[in-house]
Amino acid sequence: MKQKLLLVAALFFGVLAFILTYYQIKLEREKALGAAMTVKLIKLKVAKAAEEPIQLSDLEEYETKRFKMDAQRNPEIEYKDRMDIVNKLADTSIIKGDILKWYQIRTEKSLKSEGLAGIISKPKDGVPTRAISIPVDTVSSVTNLVRPNHRVDIIGTFRFPEMKGDKSLDTITMTILQNVLVLATGTQTANSVGPESKNLVKSYSTVTLELYPKEVEMLIFASQKGRLTLSLRNYEDSIFIKDSQSVNFKFLEENIQKYSDDREKRIFGGSTYSTGKGSRK
Repeated sequence: MKQKLLLVAALFFGVLAFILTYYQIKLEREKALGAAMTVKLIKLKVAKAAEEPIQLSDLEEYETKRFKMDAQRNPEIEYKDRMDIVNKLADTSIIKGDILKWYQIRTEKSLKSEGLAGIISKPKDGVPTRAISIPVDTVSSVTNLVRPNHRVDIIGTFRFPEMKGDKSLDTITMTILQNVLVLATGTQTANSVGPESKNLVKSYSTVTLELYPKEVEMLIFASQKGRLTLSLRNYEDSIFIKDSQSVNFKFLEENIQKYSDDREKRIFGGSTYSTGKGSRK
C-alpha cells in the first residue's frame, strides 16, 4: 500500500512538473512574440528581369512580424514606401513571390544601403554601433550554420593563472556577450540574403558582428587571449541571462551531477526510467 502511494505521489509531481514546464515555455514564447511588431512588406506578383521597370500592378501587400529591435535595419521594403520604387529599374533578376528588398531596386536609397556599411544600425540615443569580424572554424560557427541576421551568444575559453597564487594555469569558459546580431558570414552580408544568394559559398572563416564600441575593444582583446565560440539562438529568443556562470574544472566536478539531474527533470518531468541496473528517479 505504501509503495502504491509513493508511486501515485511520484506520478502526481511528475505531471505537475510537466505542466509547470509547459506553461513556463509558453510564457517565454509569448514574451518574445510580444517584443515583435506587425509590418507590411511588398511581395512581387510577377518575375522581373534586371533592368526591367517595376509597375504598381506588380506589387501586393504582405503582412508579417519583425522584432522591434530589428525593424530599423530590415533591408525589405515596407508597403507604405511602394511609390518610391514604382517605375524604378530592377537591379537584379527577381523571382515571382519574392519579398522586395531595397538593394534589388535601383534607387538612391538602395545605393546607400549597399554593402556592409548600409546595414550597420544608426546611432540610437547617442550610442553608435560598429561592425567587427572575428575568426571562426566549423565547430565555433555551429558547423557553418550561423547566417546573416541570426543572433548569437559569444562564449570564450581562456587560460588564467590559478587564484591560489602559484604559476599554474587554469582553463575557464564564460559567456562574454549575449544576443549579438550577425551582419555577415564571410562575404555574405545581411542585405545579400535571398533567392539570389543560393549560389554563394556556404563555408566561411570569419563572422562579422554588430557591437557597441566598448564591446569591440573587449572582444578584440578576448579573441587574442583565448578561443571564441558562437552559440546560436532561436529567432524568437531575446532572453538575457543575468547570472551567467564561469566554468572551470572544479566547477564542472562539483556541478556535473546537478546539471544531469536538472536535465532529467526538464526532459522526463521527474518520472523514473530504467538504466539497465535498476531504476532511477
